[in-house]
Amino acid sequence: MSTARREPQPPALRLCYITDRRQFPGDDKEQQLRLLEKISECAAAGVDFIQLREKDLSPRALEWLSRSAVAAIPAGSPAKVLINSRTDVALASGAHGVHLPAHDIPPSEARVIWDRTGKPAAVIGASVHSLEEVALAEAHGADFAVFGPVFEKDGRTSPQGLELLRQACRRPHHADVPMPLLALGGVALENAQRCLDAGAAGIAAIRLFQDHDAAVIAGSLRSLGF
Repeated sequence: MSTARREPQPPALRLCYITDRRQFPGDDKEQQLRLLEKISECAAAGVDFIQLREKDLSPRALEWLSRSAVAAIPAGSPAKVLINSRTDVALASGAHGVHLPAHDIPPSEARVIWDRTGKPAAVIGASVHSLEEVALAEAHGADFAVFGPVFEKDGRTSPQGLELLRQACRRPHHADVPMPLLALGGVALENAQRCLDAGAAGIAAIRLFQDHDAAVIAGSLRSLGF
């Protein structure tokens, strides 16, 4: 009988779809319906996190969309709906957690607010843009952070982004279990491997998922040999 030692498997690549319904054609109602279809498609394709980032909506409209997003997750899918910034809306709508922009309340404070309600534990993500913000999010117990921009933002290139991502992923002082960092900002199938080689634990994107078949994108990313 073979007693060869089995090598530990690397953690699965984490994928995050960040929403922007205004990129869909049509009026606001049509955009929201298209967005819900895309959320369901992404969840079925194995995307881990759906970051509902519709900052222009009123709290009531955001709560309705959040409830609808949670309902759009196919049965059995482990995908988590995270509401951008609004912990109150996330709690009211039955979302799985919250994603906190830089300079928002710290993840530890959001978790205290959440835990006081007695609801199941939240998934809390954070947006970070520097080594200092990475350290702060990790110290406050974020489950993961989205680091960007790596390649570009709003059409402007980020020449130091990949190197900063590499430094952040290989930071010498971190928690016993390092907080995963997901790469954001101009990430495409053609350059995603460079993010993973830099140490990213996954990919976060708007257009990459929103403009293409989510199953094709998710499958292509997970085949990169991560």
